Amino acid sequence: MGLELEPLFQAWSYFRRRKWDQCSDLCSQLLKKPPGEQVARLGRAAGAAAWSLKTRALTEMVYVDEIDMDQEGIAEIVLDENAIAQVARPGTSLKLPGTSQGGGPSPAVRPVTQSGRPITGFVRPSTQSGRPSTMEQAIRTPRTGLTARPITSASGRYGRLGTASMLTNPDGPFINLSRLNLAKYAQKPKLAKALFEYIFHHENDVKNALDLAALATEHAQFKDWWWKVQIGKCYYRLGLYREAEKQFKSALKQQDMVDTILYLAKVYLRLDQPVTALNVFKQGLDRFPGEVTLICGIARIYEEMNNISLAAEYYKDVLKQDNTHVEAIACIGSNHFYSDQPEIALRFYRRLLQMGVHNCQLFNNLGLCCFYAQQYDMILSSFERALFLAENEEETADVWYNLGHVAVGIGDLNLAYQCFRLTLINNNDYAEAYNNLAVLEMQKGHIEQARALLQTASSLAPHMYEPHFNFALLSEKVGDLQRSYTAAQKSEEAFPGHVDTKQLLQQLKEHFAML
Repeated sequence: MGLELEPLFQAWSYFRRRKWDQCSDLCSQLLKKPPGEQVARLGRAAGAAAWSLKTRALTEMVYVDEIDMDQEGIAEIVLDENAIAQVARPGTSLKLPGTSQGGGPSPAVRPVTQSGRPITGFVRPSTQSGRPSTMEQAIRTPRTGLTARPITSASGRYGRLGTASMLTNPDGPFINLSRLNLAKYAQKPKLAKALFEYIFHHENDVKNALDLAALATEHAQFKDWWWKVQIGKCYYRLGLYREAEKQFKSALKQQDMVDTILYLAKVYLRLDQPVTALNVFKQGLDRFPGEVTLICGIARIYEEMNNISLAAEYYKDVLKQDNTHVEAIACIGSNHFYSDQPEIALRFYRRLLQMGVHNCQLFNNLGLCCFYAQQYDMILSSFERALFLAENEEETADVWYNLGHVAVGIGDLNLAYQCFRLTLINNNDYAEAYNNLAVLEMQKGHIEQARALLQTASSLAPHMYEPHFNFALLSEKVGDLQRSYTAAQKSEEAFPGHVDTKQLLQQLKEHFAML
């Protein structure tokens, strides 16, 4: 017809439109043609261009931004050899976030994770769990997206990601890395960069990627900042954080880039040096004033260190630069809700709704805000929509748990009981539901059932003070003073500022003194 696109240009068009599969298939067809036909139709560089384009397409299929994706498994947490100080100074460690209270609400108002951090308004890899203090606690922690991170180490997860991507090519790997002459490709900068990203992201072969990056940066006479950043990423993946730090610092001396600053701060956070990470971000803001990702990074660190008021200020700064930033709006809304300002929180969540965010969590939060702001006409419709949009059993459990709270608030304890039971049907590891069911059983006079439920809750969530305190109160009522004292001590350890726990401990000490 004379209207057909030139094949290589067609493949490039597919790539630009993010149609990776079509781009890869078309490049494969071009590469299968005899060399003479390729030269005749496409020119001498056609083979290299098609090869490079297919490499980039396969990489984009499995590409995940290294900056935001960061999860620590048990291997990284418990077998951590990079601990600088075992007893950190107050306000200098993420492992002891309770040491830096910044005017935020107490655990009596705002729930906390097992590390002692307050629950944030936006789920990120770093907020999905706390650091278990022992191997036993890490293994016993329920594996849900709300309270725990995966059992396997991060390196194992990267491996699974890499092997799953092999399904894109049923004939085997596109590039046989064991037969590749890395030194030859390192001398061709344009091909080398595409090949590095393919090896690093698609094949997940960090060692070969590091070898290629080292040869390429040597060929560039150590003047190419991009290769230094890639070497730093490889070192970070391998757990060599100090070497990664040197590479990122060297890259920053040659070229100021926001991504490099974010990578360097990530290294310091993994080394549990949040104050140094904050300094890196603030120095970056001097060079890139108003950069949203840097301001947001500062806000996240303050939030993880329990300095809620400063975190809220920085999130507001984020909104001054980008008033559609979902994370900042969600976190400020969450902060207002737990600061007993549900009406203001409702405005922030409505803003998210207007922006097109349409998920279970948002309607769940809207329902709670409406209830506490006494806008009763919208409560049930919000929760109904949340149940309809729930994508998994954990989200459904959250909605039923909050409906249980609403039922308690209006005095319908039978409905509350049913809601909490439905919560446990959907998520059998929901410690808060076990605790609330135990309270309802205590009101009915079912002591043994209440005791069993509270023991389950305290074993599932040892970081929560409520099950320990309720168990102590129940044991004290039935005359089991020793168990009551032990549970009260655990409650005080989880929440040192709880007045009722202190009063109970004082009463028990007086009882023991009389004996």
